[in-house]
Formats: sequence, structure tokens, C-alpha cells
Amino acid sequence: MVHITPMFRQYLEIKEKYPDAILFFRLGDFYEMFFEDAELASRILDIALTSRDKGTKEKVPMCGVPAANAAHYINRLVSAGYKVAICEQVEDPKQAKGIVKREVIRVVTPGLNLDEETLTSKDNRFLVSLFPGKAWGMAHLDLSTGDFKVTEIHSEEEMLNELFRLEPKEILLPETLKDSALERKIRELIPHIFISYRVFINAKQRAEELIKERYQVADLTGFGLSQAPAALCAAATLLDYVIETQKEVSSHLGVPKFYYLSQFLIIDEATKRNLEILRNNLDGSLKGSLLWVLDKTLTPMGGRLLKEWLLYPLRNLESIEARLEAVAYLVDEPSKRKNLRELLARIADVERLTGRAAMGVANPRDLLALKDSLKMVPQLKELLPEKISPLLDAIKENLLVPGDLVQNLEKTIREEAPVNFKEGGVIKDGVHEELDELRRLKDDALSFLAELETRERARTGIPNLKVGYNRVFGYYIEVSKSHLSKVPDNYIRKQTLVGGERFITPELKEFEAKVLSADERIKELEQELFLEIRKNVAEKAQELKKLARALATLDVLASLAEVAVTNNYIRPKIIEEPGIQIREGRHPVVEKALPSGSFVPNSVKLDLKENVVLVITGPNMAGKSTILRQTALITLLAHVGSFVPAEEATIGLCDRIFSRIGASDQLSRGRSTFMVEMSECANILHQATSRSLVILDEIGRGTSTYDGLAIAWAVAEFLHEKKIMTLFATHYHELVELAGEYPGIKNFNVAVKTFEDQIIFLYRLLPGPASESYGVQVAALAGLPKEVIARAKDILKSLENKTSPPLKAKKEKKRQKSLFSPDDILKRQILGIDPDRLSPLEALQKLYELKALAEKH
Repeated sequence: MVHITPMFRQYLEIKEKYPDAILFFRLGDFYEMFFEDAELASRILDIALTSRDKGTKEKVPMCGVPAANAAHYINRLVSAGYKVAICEQVEDPKQAKGIVKREVIRVVTPGLNLDEETLTSKDNRFLVSLFPGKAWGMAHLDLSTGDFKVTEIHSEEEMLNELFRLEPKEILLPETLKDSALERKIRELIPHIFISYRVFINAKQRAEELIKERYQVADLTGFGLSQAPAALCAAATLLDYVIETQKEVSSHLGVPKFYYLSQFLIIDEATKRNLEILRNNLDGSLKGSLLWVLDKTLTPMGGRLLKEWLLYPLRNLESIEARLEAVAYLVDEPSKRKNLRELLARIADVERLTGRAAMGVANPRDLLALKDSLKMVPQLKELLPEKISPLLDAIKENLLVPGDLVQNLEKTIREEAPVNFKEGGVIKDGVHEELDELRRLKDDALSFLAELETRERARTGIPNLKVGYNRVFGYYIEVSKSHLSKVPDNYIRKQTLVGGERFITPELKEFEAKVLSADERIKELEQELFLEIRKNVAEKAQELKKLARALATLDVLASLAEVAVTNNYIRPKIIEEPGIQIREGRHPVVEKALPSGSFVPNSVKLDLKENVVLVITGPNMAGKSTILRQTALITLLAHVGSFVPAEEATIGLCDRIFSRIGASDQLSRGRSTFMVEMSECANILHQATSRSLVILDEIGRGTSTYDGLAIAWAVAEFLHEKKIMTLFATHYHELVELAGEYPGIKNFNVAVKTFEDQIIFLYRLLPGPASESYGVQVAALAGLPKEVIARAKDILKSLENKTSPPLKAKKEKKRQKSLFSPDDILKRQILGIDPDRLSPLEALQKLYELKALAEKH
């Protein structure tokens, strides 16, 4: 057997258990990596690759990073798409017999990275587990907040839409789906996703046992999982993965909450993208999105909850009204809203601070931030009167600070405590008797040393004798060379200097041992006390999470109220019956981007009888797409429970909003613009119901005119027959004929005027079809050359008259100019003829000559 050192044997045994992770192996003050891990990490982290003797003739590739700032390097590796297993020394090297015991204490993955450097305050970091069965089981968890939700989805398309809505950082897939068509679809949908392959827990009994044991329950009926086997397996596998990587499940992890997609207004991938709900389509940033307009939240947890509300609009009338009533109260109470928001601005991320405490990574500053935040809660509660609205009443009931938590934190942790609790200086005086005594001893050291120095100077007669301390040699008495003859016998030489000697005495040595052990014991005691305090916070995790949710909800409601007042939004009327009636509605984002008061509002009415499909014609740039989008966004906001940008709005409960807007290739998926358009259109036609809102912009433009027109016509007929409320913007003027054939199809146009062949956009939606497309005028506005515009007008006139476009005259070859023009020559010839003297034959001959002359010139 090849001999290797005990340390490398230990390393290889641990690495074998974590083959898919880069192993950070603790050696003293560094985390070291070896073999392939070192070669890989050195390239990604751009650090030196060295080598180490493993006990054989071969050298082992090696690289390392300081343990003190390892988080930065771990984050870089995880961001690059790798897992990192952190292997620590789990016993004191001084007390170890043989090799120090080491264990992996945590595996950091893209979906389970809790480091503050990588967490965006208002974004969730989801880990998703997918289990295929008769239905798709899906579980998702944000470990930083403890939110744990599960569902079952009955089609692959719906499952992919839900993934796109969540945008997870990591997905757990069964090993059987590795390199499958589904995996490729997921990677196309979320390009930078990290996929971990697992052997899923697919035995119902084992899955139930795992969840029952974790949550100490006898039955899963209360979790909604007893009749959802696929969701159960997804949840159990996710929980098992968390236990495996984090070594335990912390107290802040919530129970798996089951939800049905039918509880919410569904927004598919295309609609989320087309409506620019969370980010704009230009550069993917927040600015220019609906969230950019609405997010006036003052706490990170409020920001995350607002995103959740936007992605999961409600379908329950009572729940929507509860939100609207709460927003209305805060709109009508400006001073109260102002005071609430001032207090909310002083509250930190209680949800994630609780999670950090429960996960055992919170530092003293975290607990101080938690304490200061909790101190705001009673004042918030006082600002909310009794019996305001059901939702605000519920919030007030949940604004409860657990027990004496604030008092304990106030009493125990120093305001100036460092980030690293191992440095000491964390615990206040009066908390622990032994700690106070040791501190007094340490504080008394200065006076003792001063007293010793005075006493020894007097005893020895050495006037410049000094008592000092340094880290290397400890405490000492320093005597200059000129006074060495006066040194007493009980002085023991410790160090020789250029200008003198340093000594120690039995008394000083005893004092040194006492002080140094006191300092070590102080740090030890402070660590024990801090860990106990943090544990006490962790034990109240579920109560703190409930409080955090109440604070987040209050923050979102106050934000929606602030936006409503600032932007002049009104409370919509929500009804059960399908239908949408908006008077003077505005696009919330476009309005914000334009100068104040310049946006032109429009009214829209949709129902299942006379206004099922509105065919909207008009030129490009006239505002058709804006009207489509604003109708969808107003409908979405009403279901969120927000006020809306309109003079008046009555919105019937919808089940889905579909959009097909704009043209975009997805060449990476092997799909052209037309294929993307047709796929999105097919999805709409298969899934839309009479409770859906559909907005379509330019269907059929990616193929030949007749093909496109035929498709658009058939789609409009289908939507009318199925009673699906639709706004259908088109350039196919032939579609306006549908209104004469079907009672539920109406023509509308976005008005324009022309003046001296110039087009003026009025941005007003009016009944009836547009008189023309004004495409040539828009082309002129875009800056096409004048000769191209003039030629286009000629061709357009011919096409409108159903004649062939006139061919453009070919250019003749250049000739040398004659002294006389052709007209002059002909004129002279004709004037030189005397008709009275010409015989008929001569006249005919002269006519032939003139004809030949004319042809020549």
C-alpha cells in the first residue's frame, strides 16, 4: 500500500463524501484545496497554485485562502456555478491526540448561500425541487427567510411558467432527467440556473416520516400534503438536501405551505416579460418596470413581499377587497401614513436577521439591528387604531415582540460591539459575575503595574526602571546598561537589548499568568454568553417570522398608498362577473417617464356580449401597444389589491392575463420570430377562458401577407367564438370587416391627423377603423430619404387603385449637348414649309422626314 500522510488520508476520506463540491480544508489560519480542486479554484480565483508533499515522491497541487476572509472566495466559486464544502477543525489542536478531527460543517450551493455579499436585500434566493409524476410536484425554499412552499402542477408548460415566475438559483432534479429534453428547456428558460441531481425520495411512507420527524407532527393533513404525493416527494427531497448540506434544519424554517395555482391570477413567461413587471426589456434593470413605479417600500422584507404580490395576484374577491380597504385607509390618513413610514424606515430586515440567528451565523451587530428594529414595533402598533379594516386589524394583532427579547438584548450586548464576537468586547458589565471579576482584574493590571514600577524604583534606586509588556515576551522590567549593577538578585534575565536588559520577577511572572489566563477566560466567557443569547433569539424564530410578515405587509400597503397619492391613482371596483371597464386609464410606467400631465389617457370596455374582441387599427407610434399594455397592467394591479391609474375602473375577476406583443427571435432555442409568435399564440388559444384577458399585437406579421392575414382573421374569430376578452391591435385593415360579421367584435382606432402631408399623433382611442395606416408618413418621420418617400407614395397610390406599380424610368446615357434643342430644329423645319406649294406626294414625304427627325432627337 502506498504510504500517505495522516492528514492527506483524512482529506481523501472527507473528499470522497463530497465529490461534487470543492473542499475547503481547514489548516490553521487557512482553507486549503488539493488535487483537482486546487487546479480548478486557482484558475477561477486567480490565486497561486503551489504543491505539497503527501508522503510519497509525488507533489500534490495545492492552493489556499485566508480563513478570515474566506466568504469572498466562496462566493466567487459559488457564483461561478460550483458547490463548496467547508471542512473545519472540530476539536482544539492543543488537546488533540494525533491528527486534529475535522468535519464538513456546511455545503454552500447557489441556492443555499446565506452570505450577505450575495443576497440582494429585496430579492428572494429560491431553491426549487421538481418531482415528475402524474402531476409535477414542486417545492421551493428561501433558506434566508425560511419560507417553504409546495404545490402540484398538471402540465409541463405550467410548471415551466412557475419556474420562470420564481427564477430560482438552484433546482433539484431526479438523476433520471439528466441531459433530458426537460433539462434543456429549463436551461433555455433560466440560462444561469444551477442544477443538482438527486435520488429523490419517492416512497410516500419515507417522505411522510421525514417531514413528520422534522416538524414533530403525527399527521400531514394540516400541511395539505396527504393527498398530494408528488408535492410530498418534492418537499421531502428538498428537506433532505437542506439537512445534508446544512447538517441540521434551523428553527426558522417554516412548515411546507401548500398552494394552488388556481388561487392566483396566472401570468405566464411571455406575459411577465412583455408587461415588464419586474424589469425592463431593454437592459433588464429595474428602471422602466412596473416594480420601479410601485416600490416605495422602506424595508427589505417589504420589497420582497411586494414582488410576491405582483407575481401572484389574487383571485379571491374578499382578499382583494381587504387589501384595497387597507390601502384606502392609508390614502385617507396622510399624517398617519407619514408617521408609519418614518418608523418603518428605521426597521432592518427582521426576517433575514431572524434567519441568520437561527442558522447560527448572526453576529453582534445583527442582534443589535434586530433589537433596534423591535423597539419600533410598539410605536407602530399605537399608530393603528382598533377596527380599521380586517387586514390592518390582523397586522396589528401580529405586531408582537416575543417576551422580554428586547430587554435581554438591551441588557446584554454592548452598543459598540464588534462584528466578530470572538474578538471580545461584546457583553455588557453586570451580565455575568465571573466576567465582571476578570475584567476588574484586567483593568486593575494598569494600576498594579504602575504601583510595581514605583515600588521597584524606590527599592532598587534605579530612577529610569520601566515595567512594560509586549506580545512576544509578555510582562517585563527594563533596566538601562548604566544601572545594571543595581539589579537585585531576584531579577531573572529575559532579554538583552542594545541599551539595556529586560528582567522578570516571580511576582511579575505570577501576575502575568493571572492576567493572561483572565484575558483568555474573558473571551471564552463572552463567546459562551453570546452564543446563549443568539440561541435565545433562535428559539423565538417562528414568533419573529410572524412579526416580520406583519411588518412587511404594513410596509407594502403603505407603499401602495404612497404611490396612489403621488400618482393620482383611484380605488378600482372589483366584481365577480367577467368584464373590464376603464375610464381614462393610464400606463403607470409610460406616464412616469413622460413630463407631468403629458400622457394621454384612454378608455376601454370589454365584456362577453358586445365588446368581446376590440380590433384596434392605426399607425405605428400612435400608441396601440401602450393602450394594450396599460389595460393589462391596470387589470393586474386591481388583482394585486392596488389602486390604479385611471379616473374610474371596474374589473371583473380574471383567471389569467395573456400577452403577445412585439417580435423577438429565440435563435438559441432554434425558433424564429414567427415561430415564437405562433407558439405564444397557440399557448393563449389553448388555455384562455372567458375569464381571461388577452392582448395581441400584430399577429401574423412574420410571414407572407396573405398567410398572416389568414392567421390573424382565424385567431380573431376563435377568440370571439370562445368569448375571450381580447384587445387585438393590427395593421391588417381587412380585419375591420369582422365587426360587420360578428356582434361581439368592435373596431377602434388610435387617432391621428395630417397637416401638409405631416402626421400628428393624438394618442386617443376612438370607435371605428383607421382610415389608413400612415406607414409612409411614419417612415418619413423615421428619416428615410425624400426620394424613397416620394417613390413609395407613387407605388402606394397604384396598389390602392389595384394597378401594378409604375416601373421607374431607366436613366439614359449622357449625350453631348447640341447647339440647338430638338424643339428648335423641328420648329425651324416646320416654319420653312409652304403648304400651298406642296403637292400631296411632297407633303407626305415631308411628314416622313419630320417624323424621322423627331425620332432622331
